[in-house]
Amino acid sequence: MSKTITLRPRLSEKTYGLSANRVYVMEVPKDANKHTVARAVEVQFEVKVDKVNMTNINGKAKRIISLTGKRMKNAEGRRSDIKKAYVTLAKGQSLPFFEAIEAEEEQEQKAQEQFDKAADKQAAKEEKKADKADKTDKKPRLGGLRRKKAEEK
Repeated sequence: MSKTITLRPRLSEKTYGLSANRVYVMEVPKDANKHTVARAVEVQFEVKVDKVNMTNINGKAKRIISLTGKRMKNAEGRRSDIKKAYVTLAKGQSLPFFEAIEAEEEQEQKAQEQFDKAADKQAAKEEKKADKADKTDKKPRLGGLRRKKAEEK
C-alpha cells in the first residue's frame, strides 16, 4: 500500500515567498490525491503536514508557424498539463529546498558589509590626507622672480 510518488518542488520567487509561511509547492502525478501527497511528504522528508491543497493547471495551446521557402507549415500543439500540491507544514517544520538561496543571500550580505567597511576606511584615509595637505599648504609657494622680490621686502 505504500506506493511512492514523485514530488518535484516548484522553485520560483512566488514559491520562495510562500515558504516563509511554511507552504511548499510541488508538482505531483495527475492521479495523486491530498492524502497520498501528505503521506509521501511525511515519509520522504520526515515532517508533519498540516494540510494539502491541490490544483490542476491546463497546458496552454501553442501554434508553431514555420516559413521555409514558399511553404508554410502550421503545427498546433499543447504544453503538458500539471497538477500542483500546496503543502502546509506544522509549526517549526521546514523543507531544505531554499537553503542554498538563503546561504547565498547571507554571503552576499557579508560581502557588502566588508565592501562598506573598506570604503569607509579609504574615505577616512583620504580625508586625513587632505587635512594634512591643508596644514602644510599655508605658506604660499613662489617661484623665480617673485621669491626674490618677497625676500628683499
